[in-house]
Amino acid sequence: MSTLKPIGSRVLQMLLVLWTVVTILFLMFRLMPGNPMAAYIDPNFTLEQQEILMASFGLDKPLWQQYLIYIGNLLQGNLGESFTYRKPVADIIFPLLPNTLILTFTSLIVAYAFGILAGAYLAWKRGNWVEQAAIPAVLTTRAMPEFWLGMVLLAVFSFWLGWFPAGGTRTAGESYDGYFALYTSRDFLAHLALPALTLAIYSQGLPLLLMRSNMLDVMKEDFVTMARIKGLSSWTVVVRHAARNALLPIMTSFAIAVGYQLQGNVVVETVFSWPGLGRELVRAVSASDYPLAQGAFLLIAVVVILMNMIADLLYALLDPRVGHA
Repeated sequence: MSTLKPIGSRVLQMLLVLWTVVTILFLMFRLMPGNPMAAYIDPNFTLEQQEILMASFGLDKPLWQQYLIYIGNLLQGNLGESFTYRKPVADIIFPLLPNTLILTFTSLIVAYAFGILAGAYLAWKRGNWVEQAAIPAVLTTRAMPEFWLGMVLLAVFSFWLGWFPAGGTRTAGESYDGYFALYTSRDFLAHLALPALTLAIYSQGLPLLLMRSNMLDVMKEDFVTMARIKGLSSWTVVVRHAARNALLPIMTSFAIAVGYQLQGNVVVETVFSWPGLGRELVRAVSASDYPLAQGAFLLIAVVVILMNMIADLLYALLDPRVGHA
């Protein structure tokens, strides 16, 4: 019972945040300048025909009625119909979700694997020339705009060296029997390499610096001193004692990073023409496609909120000293 209480409290908090996000998204797109029907209203349409078209999408109703209809549709799993594609929003965005998640998790796994190993090494070799050169380099990669880094990698490895494709998820004309065959093909992995590398280079700074900082603190603890007194090798002390205890904040930060990475995907997916939620979101906003933009934003927000809750619960689970209050 004591375990279910904090979980129930956090679920209620998540639902409250989600409702707030839904409300902000609804108002934000309707207060933006521009007519969402501009792409469909022919200059030769009469005023009556324009009103009929607006009514077909429910845009003739007062704002509060549109909001109640939108909330009611969401509770039924209906995200509305896209103005641009003239088809349900769910049919557009859900097939794109796997591409975005694969890009996100691939880049984060690479970033955190490198960051953990490099951060532990820099803490072990603190004060030498490697650390003095590595820290400014890490901060530089963290400060680079993602779109600029992506364009540099694209120019070097795609246009100049020709090692990787320039964009998309598959070569034109290639076909696969299902998602599994596509995602495990060499062609897909080749297309994935550059956008994943871009996000990994940008993201590795956080786990690296966090691991280094945690390691420096842990190596001052009594149990590490005792391990050295026992005559254990430096490598054993660092890996089996210090590193294991320094990993807790890294594990919880990974869950949070998944949510924040989705925001960076918007830029990278656009640069590499990656067919994911981010690129579709940019298109929807440019076309004033309210339902599609709301659906894409909402799906990203759900993942962000869910991963933050998982990180919160995971930290409390892994460290009993953290209270559930």
